[in-house]
Amino acid sequence: MTDRGLLIVLSGPSGVGKGTVRKAVFDDPTTSFEYSISMTTRKPREGEVDGVDYYFRTKEQFEQAIQDGKMLEYAQYVGNYYGTPLDYVEEILADGKDVFLEIEVQGALQVRQAMPDGIFIFLTPPDLSELKNRIIGRGTESMDVVEERMTEARKEIEMMNSYDYAVVNDIVDNAVQKIKGIVQTEHLKIERVVHKYEKMLEELE
Repeated sequence: MTDRGLLIVLSGPSGVGKGTVRKAVFDDPTTSFEYSISMTTRKPREGEVDGVDYYFRTKEQFEQAIQDGKMLEYAQYVGNYYGTPLDYVEEILADGKDVFLEIEVQGALQVRQAMPDGIFIFLTPPDLSELKNRIIGRGTESMDVVEERMTEARKEIEMMNSYDYAVVNDIVDNAVQKIKGIVQTEHLKIERVVHKYEKMLEELE
């Protein structure tokens, strides 16, 4: 019987660099995780590709997926839906592979309720002024939206206690190595491996 894979959830406030860190994780040739692509109703940013960065869907399509019970989690954030399609995640975990989710904080808390044995990593900015600079630096939002995102970010940072680990995104490569180290450590936990040794002992009797 194949051991079930680990669910790895990377989350944190808007603008902290979740997408940048996720891309760097998967650019590393030693990465063995499967990336679960999120679905959203927001418009693609420059360079983003449907089916690679996100599944870009209309509001009507997203709401139909919710009604059909096809979402592991979903949330509305600054006027748009974000969520994770359920079937793909379950299929990959059952196949014994680790699944990596990069999602918003509201969604991560829903996943924590649905799959409490997941690994929940909160990506934090070095400080709030740096976070604001990163959001402004995107050049994609008006100052009103920037302030709205900062208000949300403060609330989200207060939710850090719901996570297992915190990783500061100061230098992307450092954050990537910390995340990979966390996953490696989780695979070595006694509760994840003890059944193999119990089986060995049974076979010796």
